[in-house]
Amino acid sequence: MKKSYKKLLLFYFVLFFALILNSFVSNILSNTRMILFLMIIMIIFYFGFGFEKDRHRYIKDILLEETIFFIIFFLLYYISGMFFGFARVDNYYTIYNIVYIILPIIITILLKEFLRYQMLMKSEGNHFLFILTTLLFLFLDLSNSIYMNLNGSNYEIFLFIAITVLPTIGINIACSYIGYKTGYKPTIFFRLVIELFLYLLPFVPNPNQYIYSIVWLFVPILMCYRVYLFYQKDRDEEVLRDYHKKKIGTLILPTMITIFLVYITSGYFHYYALAIASGSMTPTICKGDVVIVEKTNQYENIEIGEIIAYKYDDIVIVHRLVEKVKDNQHYYFYTKGDANENIDEYPITEEMILGVVNLKIPYIGLPTVWLNNK
Repeated sequence: MKKSYKKLLLFYFVLFFALILNSFVSNILSNTRMILFLMIIMIIFYFGFGFEKDRHRYIKDILLEETIFFIIFFLLYYISGMFFGFARVDNYYTIYNIVYIILPIIITILLKEFLRYQMLMKSEGNHFLFILTTLLFLFLDLSNSIYMNLNGSNYEIFLFIAITVLPTIGINIACSYIGYKTGYKPTIFFRLVIELFLYLLPFVPNPNQYIYSIVWLFVPILMCYRVYLFYQKDRDEEVLRDYHKKKIGTLILPTMITIFLVYITSGYFHYYALAIASGSMTPTICKGDVVIVEKTNQYENIEIGEIIAYKYDDIVIVHRLVEKVKDNQHYYFYTKGDANENIDEYPITEEMILGVVNLKIPYIGLPTVWLNNK
């Protein structure tokens, strides 16, 4: 074994020992301490081994590949939200959350992926050191989580493995492979997207925990395969120019579709889609239909006979308006399902109104209903 490899193995051993102490003895590397720890490790690495320049040729091409991959992925992911529903994300656009949550994540990713790349370059393609580097950064990602889940029940440990460990394995395999093949910039971009979108988007699809785990295990693997296919093809400047034009052209349609789906299915904007889960409005609206609801606060303009959506006991109901009463500058509404014999017994206040139904799309909400009924 080369002398440089032995020196690198010693460096790995010290890091593993520090992470074991953090995981099983005392969890001290949380938040800003992890950033400080990574900075110290990077300084030690620089003086012990030096840094390699990133001379990979196809960095911009791989970044384009990743961009296309994520646009297509998020298009499919938000389509799945029509079946699984959506969840609101807490507002992280505050000074406190940006400084203490988002910014530390960004700095940590930058440090980790730059350090990973330097270690991979020093391993010079040695398979054992490549695997060891991947395991080291996997352990680095899980170090704090292991400590927090040590004393959980068997079920909590199972959930930790399924929801946290498996996706983290996929992410680290992808980052090591992409980093070695293309440099640290594509891995930084990859991790920033998959780790920050939950903080930056106001709503996300809400699949169950097991589907979430499977998705985020295979997304990194698929990204690896896409990079692998890229390097299987011969490249020259003329081919790359045509390649860029075609790839950029393919971004337009899926981007527009993704924006439209996010707009129409999230419930966050003026119009949104809603799957009907009961037959109370049959035959006008059947179970499994999707209706497009227009939000409104112009209650005086809602007319008797219109179909409205409102929330009652945390359940969204779509019924026809049959009576409207004004009392002390406030409106009270009474509705009835077309298939029901009696008017709904409760009055609907202005605060309960979500909007007016403008359009029906038959049957496309059936998967949502089936999944929610299981």
